[in-house]
Amino acid sequence: MLAEIITIGDEILIGQIVDTNSVFIAKELNKIGVSVYQITSIQDDKEHILQALEDAKKRVQVVIITGGLGPTKDDITKHTLCEFFNDTLVEDAGVLAHVEELFKKYITSTPISDINRKQALVPSKATVLKNAFGTAPGMWIQEDGVAFVSLPGVPYEMKNLMTDKVIPRIITDFNRPFILHRTVVTYGLGESAIAEKIEDWENNLPAFIKLAYLPNLGKVRLRLSAKGPNKQELEDTIEAELKKLYPLIGDIIYGTEDEETLEQVVAKLFTEKRFTLSTAESFTGGKIAEQLTALPGASAYFKGSVVSYATEAKINILKVPSDVIEKYSVVSAEVAKEMAENVRHLFKTHYAIATTGNAGPTKGDSDAEIGTVFIAIASPNGVYAQEFNMGNHRERIVEKAVNKALELLQKEISKI
Repeated sequence: MLAEIITIGDEILIGQIVDTNSVFIAKELNKIGVSVYQITSIQDDKEHILQALEDAKKRVQVVIITGGLGPTKDDITKHTLCEFFNDTLVEDAGVLAHVEELFKKYITSTPISDINRKQALVPSKATVLKNAFGTAPGMWIQEDGVAFVSLPGVPYEMKNLMTDKVIPRIITDFNRPFILHRTVVTYGLGESAIAEKIEDWENNLPAFIKLAYLPNLGKVRLRLSAKGPNKQELEDTIEAELKKLYPLIGDIIYGTEDEETLEQVVAKLFTEKRFTLSTAESFTGGKIAEQLTALPGASAYFKGSVVSYATEAKINILKVPSDVIEKYSVVSAEVAKEMAENVRHLFKTHYAIATTGNAGPTKGDSDAEIGTVFIAIASPNGVYAQEFNMGNHRERIVEKAVNKALELLQKEISKI
């Protein structure tokens, strides 16, 4: 079963807002076995909307439209739907009462106007979907076996309608296959290297299972997607294929996206082993600490961080000897090790991780080439540092270094 998403609004096309609605809708549809065939963003233009509706009708069984339902003249979706379905607008008493109630309870500073009351006008052929959080109702119009669903563009209003009204009705009205995804998260090898290792396994996957490689900044996600009428068969087959995959690349698999991220794996290990952690970050600017402390319960093991961005901060706060910096430069294994060991003593933690590097665009206080990164880990067993070259794009250098740091940390604590 196929669906198409049409987002209406000039603000999307000029980059004023990001279309997060389509992401949410696609995920919710996928959960119930509806594949999104196409996502289209169009202007607040009648002819453009009419053409998009006509094209979608030929391709899919469900068309989800968001946006253009406001009370002002530039919101033309309802009028355009009337033209498309040869329909007229009628006043819905339930919607009108809802709009008046919202103004009475929550918008007391602004009196309700005739423009606001026009929100109660809906196409006569539409089934109204009550919008609990706003004045613009959702609308469901079914014709020739295709369901056209119009929703407000305001994200929290759209999400509530999708969850409470649209998804349940699609489930009731349409027969759908099951779609299952399992995503394995790997760190430490590139896409092509992984492909070589698992080539035979990939070539022998059942026809109803597809594999996608999703590389991103030091990690590669491998997504298995299965589609069919029997959910249990899909689950069993995916599980069997994953058992074949682990012996091939198990050393670089850090869990599945459906279960745990790498930072969750690290947090779990530290919590279970009752170890503590601190960080000293230079060019990563506190992003390692940010990733870890974003998880609930981080205070059980994470004790603190020093963002020693400037060289003087490394000397004055982390007590990195100035002669070490002068001899080896601020971007060096020696400085990274000093940072890690000293922050470990500062916070009295079992483990510490430190980063120093040159993310560009200029070389700063070091002659190290842009992309040169040193990551150090200090533990009760000693301290070591590794050198990496992360390319020449500033944001990618930082993100790849954060991922690599978490990877090294996970490997180190797993030794215990």
